[in-house]
Amino acid sequence: MSTTPSHRIDAELLQHIAADLTPAFAGVFGPETVAQHVVDAYDRIAGEARLSGYLSILTERIARDSLVELASTQKDVHMTTTPEVLFVCVHNAGRSQMAAALLQHHAQGRVKVRSAGSAPADTINPAVVTVMDELGIDVSAEVPTKLLTEDVAASDVVITMGCGDACPIFPGKRYEDWALTDPAGKGPDEVRAVRDEIDQRVQKLLAELTA
Repeated sequence: MSTTPSHRIDAELLQHIAADLTPAFAGVFGPETVAQHVVDAYDRIAGEARLSGYLSILTERIARDSLVELASTQKDVHMTTTPEVLFVCVHNAGRSQMAAALLQHHAQGRVKVRSAGSAPADTINPAVVTVMDELGIDVSAEVPTKLLTEDVAASDVVITMGCGDACPIFPGKRYEDWALTDPAGKGPDEVRAVRDEIDQRVQKLLAELTA
């Protein structure tokens, strides 16, 4: 998290403001998205000397208002003829891959799906391959890919997977954060539970998009 060079505020205070705001937007924006709005809010007022004694209060207020305004647009998201959904997690090796594969499986062409990661791994999690194969869905050939701004711009719905990743914010898109257990380092039994939770969320999302 960065601040402007000439008007610095304690980074820990900015983090504290973000931590206070994050629960209010759980399920809508990830923690890093909230934190970025806090930094942006601070940057807007840091150069105003007359506000120097109120930076903390005003930063929190501006950031909250910005997030509320953005969240309010979620109700009126404009979908393309075929809705496009982007799933994002850190490594694009587990949660986002399962979500993308499950949505493709259930949608049968009614939704365009992609997934990406902020720091993609080299290969898919083997336990993920195993539990998806149990449903007859082969993800063994999938390759983790890097999240690009263009991916977000092209999507109608952006789902972060409880990993705190910040996505570029574009007006008129639907953003959600799904708090899910990271399957990294876990065996098939634990990953199977994550898969089943994702499957429930995906089917609910599909019903909303195709209603």
